[in-house]
Order: sequence, then C-alpha cells, then structure tokens
Amino acid sequence: MAAVAAQKKVGVEEPQPEGGFHRIRITLSSRNVKNLEKVCADLIRGAKDQRLKVKGPVRMPTKVLRITTRKSPCGEGSKTWDRFEMRIHKRVIDLFSSNDVVKQITQISIEPGVNVEVTIEDDAADQ
Repeated sequence: MAAVAAQKKVGVEEPQPEGGFHRIRITLSSRNVKNLEKVCADLIRGAKDQRLKVKGPVRMPTKVLRITTRKSPCGEGSKTWDRFEMRIHKRVIDLFSSNDVVKQITQISIEPGVNVEVTIEDDAADQ
C-alpha cells in the first residue's frame, strides 16, 4: 500500500516539456465589430492550423463613451442638445504555446482600427 502511495507522489510532478510553454493572452479592441471579428477569426484559424489549445474569443462588455453638448455655440436660443457616443468592443483570446509559434500566428494582416495587446505568462506560475 505504501508503494502505491509513493508512486502516486512521484507521478504528480511531471517534467515541463522542452521549449517552455506559456499562456499567451491576446486582447483585441476596436470600434468596428466587423473588423474585430475578422481579426479574431484569422488568429484562431492560424492557431488551430498549428494545433494549439485555444480559448476564446471571449466577448468582454462593450464600453459606451457618451458626450452630451449644447448645439448653440453662444448659449442663447432654445436649449437643444447633441448626444454623441462611441462604442468600444473588446475580445480576449488565450493560447497555450511557445513564443516562436505565437510569432508565426500573429503575422496575419490586422484590419485598420483594431488594437492588439499581447501578454505572455509562464504556465508554471499558475500552479
């Protein structure tokens, strides 16, 4: 019985594979949903071609920036107001791979107006 318990303890710690796998979080944000979804689809297609583990795209809440201003420049006249708003859409994609593979995946053409932020974390740090 003690031998079985000793084998389980040894089996819990698995050696890390060569090349150092990382968790890579790609954050995409844009005002145009169509361009944002196209870039997400291209990134995921490239990752699936490389046979990587992919989570996402996770749709984050849309930020709505509003500005209300008077139409009249001098302040006289009827009190009429203009309301402007800008919507910022955000997507998050998680990849589990080495740095070299991510460089190949992110070589896709990115649509204008789409902001990309890449964060790399060690997978061993999560445990």
